Amino acid sequence: MSRTIQVTFDAHDPRALSTFWRQALGYVHPGPPGIQVPEGTDPLTAWEDFLARMGVPPQQRNTKSAIEDPSGQGPRIFFQQVPEDKVAKNRLHLDVRAAPGLEGQARMAALEAECARLVALGAARLRRDEPAPPWSAGFIVMADPEGNEFCLD
Repeated sequence: MSRTIQVTFDAHDPRALSTFWRQALGYVHPGPPGIQVPEGTDPLTAWEDFLARMGVPPQQRNTKSAIEDPSGQGPRIFFQQVPEDKVAKNRLHLDVRAAPGLEGQARMAALEAECARLVALGAARLRRDEPAPPWSAGFIVMADPEGNEFCLD
């Protein structure tokens, strides 16, 4: 029997990091449990209102966040607040598939375009690895706003 997974990020600012990844992946923030979020309403605002009604103190309202694939295909991604800084290279990272089916210069151009979009959202470009067939089709290594490495593949 197979299992589904949730990817969890430790973060200083779960809301901000989840917003970056929502924009990067085309995911959505789910609404609070039992609450129908009206069309055009920001789910994060709905969460803020929900948490206030539940009596959660303001300083505790940004301790968790989550995003989901609207198609239901990708894993749920959860963000939890931690006090410590990231101090070493990730042992696990995400590969964002930004150029499926493309090869050579067309692939690298698509990766560069996605890299520019993500840098505008707050990511950092770390390095570009050129295609080296047959072992590598080429990729770009990046870091999210809290320094978590990921690859554009």
